[in-house]
Amino acid sequence: MVAHSLTVGFDLDMTLIDSRPGIKAVYQELSARTGTFIDADLAASRLGPPLEHEIHHWFPEERVSETAALFRELYPQYAIAASPAMPGAREAVDAIHAVGGRAIVVTAKYEPNAKLHLEHLGLDADALFGSLWAEGKAEALRKHHAQVYVGDHIGDVVGAHTAGALSIAVATGPCDATELRNAGADVVLPDLTEFPSWLERYVTEEADGGDGTVT
Repeated sequence: MVAHSLTVGFDLDMTLIDSRPGIKAVYQELSARTGTFIDADLAASRLGPPLEHEIHHWFPEERVSETAALFRELYPQYAIAASPAMPGAREAVDAIHAVGGRAIVVTAKYEPNAKLHLEHLGLDADALFGSLWAEGKAEALRKHHAQVYVGDHIGDVVGAHTAGALSIAVATGPCDATELRNAGADVVLPDLTEFPSWLERYVTEEADGGDGTVT
């Protein structure tokens, strides 16, 4: 099977990587440095939206920008080594390359820190776009003509559909399978370990002239 024109986009946090341990550690350090209480477990449980959304829960408006900048400064030291790849992440990316496709990462995360995660874990993405959320992700997906976007959040479903891409959701983040289906995900998988077999069916269906919506 060769699908040289296939481009699949991936979200990063809780799709390709389990960033909860690392992000929890950053919030704990941020709390210590600022003297502001932050429930690090709670903050790490609702990943998806841009960082500033979470910072708003703990800091007044006038401190959000500077606090977010400090978070991003602390991030490489505390979050990269502590965040493993999600089960099936490498295999999912490899499966796309095996059929001649391209795998791109489109994330709300600050791009330099996202790049550090990919390099640390050896995840071979063909392109990376950071600081994009929900509808904003469509910009990068359209630029690379992505037919599929894989994510764990209802914001990822919105991004996929805004770009005219197939929304593949994995129930590994803060949104459960029911929420993802209700948001309009075309396919919901328990995790990325099932993605290679789904991709094989998708490529075969496309080659046979189907609509590509393989459940």
